[in-house]
Amino acid sequence: MNLDDLPPIIELRNVSRRYNQGEAEVTALENVSLTVAPGAFVAVVGPSGSGKSTLLSLISGIDRPNSGEVWVTGRRIDTLSENQLARWRRQSLGIVFQFFQLLPTLTALENVLLPMELRGLNARVARARAYALLAQVGLANRAGHLPSELSGGEQQRVAIARALVTRPRLILADEPTGELDQATAIKVLELFRNIVDTQGVTICMVTHDPVAAGYADITYTLEDGRIIPPGKEGAEEG
Repeated sequence: MNLDDLPPIIELRNVSRRYNQGEAEVTALENVSLTVAPGAFVAVVGPSGSGKSTLLSLISGIDRPNSGEVWVTGRRIDTLSENQLARWRRQSLGIVFQFFQLLPTLTALENVLLPMELRGLNARVARARAYALLAQVGLANRAGHLPSELSGGEQQRVAIARALVTRPRLILADEPTGELDQATAIKVLELFRNIVDTQGVTICMVTHDPVAAGYADITYTLEDGRIIPPGKEGAEEG
């Protein structure tokens, strides 16, 4: 099936999210609409406090909007129960964090195995897939090492392998190069680019780094909780 024939993998429809801070109400997102096609590499950029993390929290179902609809992988997720959300995440979503989020007492292989063990997959099949993914990210020879024995770039590549292990259609990446030096960050971004191009996985990445955003197919800018379409940045200043 052609990817163009598939429905959007992410669709936000007039989504707003507000928080109470004491007696004040803070608007994190205001009437945001966003559509992401399957197999795309999308970057969302913006300064700290612009709403990027809130956006990812809504797309992952970790948070819910005050108004609007959140559709991901063909399902409206803002109306799902917590149990339904947990099951949906395991089946459809991979997440890569800025600070890697590897379990320190598990080896690289065991960290990658964990999502499959939670799903009850056959142990031999799961182990073979975990090894294959570590090889894909260039870490087959580091499978038995603990996170403390790996560099930051190696830890992030383990995290990417873990995100891929359940064959998700969508990967959400939250500042994935924020803790890496530039040379290591480029290796991670090239890995993302390859995953999109060769496997058809969709990646939605939030970042403050314009170099990272340059690897994406399309870049959206968030300012004060609102999406600025590509090419419109700074249009109101002229």
